[in-house]
Amino acid sequence: MSKSGFLTGQFLMAMPSIGDDRFDRTLIYMCAHSSDRAMGIVINKVHSDLDFEGLLAQLDIEVDDVARDVAVHAGGPVEPGRGFVLHSADYVQDSSLVVSETVALTATVDILKELATGRGPRNAMLALGYAGWSSGQLENELSNNAWLTAASDDEILFNTDAEQKYPRTMAMLGIDLSMLSSEAGHA
Repeated sequence: MSKSGFLTGQFLMAMPSIGDDRFDRTLIYMCAHSSDRAMGIVINKVHSDLDFEGLLAQLDIEVDDVARDVAVHAGGPVEPGRGFVLHSADYVQDSSLVVSETVALTATVDILKELATGRGPRNAMLALGYAGWSSGQLENELSNNAWLTAASDDEILFNTDAEQKYPRTMAMLGIDLSMLSSEAGHA
């Protein structure tokens, strides 16, 4: 955890003991964490049935030629119809949440239009839905070994294929995925 004891701007990795198939081998980027709540975006699960152009069409966003292809991620089970763009902090709107020196989160239609026309942030990923926790819920799950935390890495966040994000983060921590067990223990 950070010096504040909160995980904003860090990675959260589901352990085999999590007991929730929705989060199996999930890597989450934590956008906000306080004593009241926590919110993050799943960054390693891509929607298989929806692409950026299809999403723009559903939202009636007309673009002559989509200049940029952005993968649509399944960001989490909460509000799966709500869109979020996790992006580099070189682009910030008034409504953006600046998460760290290098990462921001924006949930407006304007950023989708910017991305579609090749403008907007240098790095971006789009997610539908988010992972959320109420007061004390995430801390309880952490104490039950459901999650492992790690410093975030912008290369993994923005420039790594979705299916490689979880294993690369584990490798960054020196963890061999084949050695993970679903049996949890407490020292």
